[in-house]
Amino acid sequence: EPAPDSPSASTSKPASSIAAIYAPKRAFNTRKLPAMPRQPLRSEPPARPRIRSTTVLTVRRDGQVALGADGQVSMGDTVAKPDAVKVRKIDDLGADGEGVLVGFAGSAADAFALLEKFEEALRARPEDLRQAAVDLAKLWRTDRMLRRLESLMAVADKNTSLLVSGGGDVIEPGDGVIGVGSGGTYAVAAARALLRHSTLDAQTLCRESLGVAAEICVYTNDNLTVLTL
Repeated sequence: EPAPDSPSASTSKPASSIAAIYAPKRAFNTRKLPAMPRQPLRSEPPARPRIRSTTVLTVRRDGQVALGADGQVSMGDTVAKPDAVKVRKIDDLGADGEGVLVGFAGSAADAFALLEKFEEALRARPEDLRQAAVDLAKLWRTDRMLRRLESLMAVADKNTSLLVSGGGDVIEPGDGVIGVGSGGTYAVAAARALLRHSTLDAQTLCRESLGVAAEICVYTNDNLTVLTL
């Protein structure tokens, strides 16, 4: 057995240390823990009730275009206003200077902000509705403030009907029928059926189609406003 002050005694390690070095490593548990649900911060404002306002329709027949909307604005499960006006006419612009009809679905503040920008784009191109709508869609899509606005717009002049959205979409339907809002699908279905199986003029056809939507959609009423060119 070596002496206490010999070199071999000073470099020797206890048996427990050697066993710890050569012991097999424990496998770590790699199983992912379930994600914890996110708790809302106290500083977060309460969610606003969803505002639905509501059905807008445009149709064409025999050289006439009509654009109409119902008057109901719903906040949550409550009717906030029964006689809102959701359609506008911009005079002296569009094809042949006969005017442009605009209808919108969504927040009123957002819609009026977009209507102002659309009118600016249209005055820069008074008779080119398509290009004015594309310019608005570009601005709506790329502008830091405008892209937060939530609305849909249906615009029409003597020759063209377009749907414009904040996603950069500018859509021109082949039959000239556009419906937006919670009851838009029902109104479009009724309008296409009446176009095929009736001889109603554009204004009457638009009014009747919106009436069908009002009978189906709880966020649409029969207080209608219809404009024509």
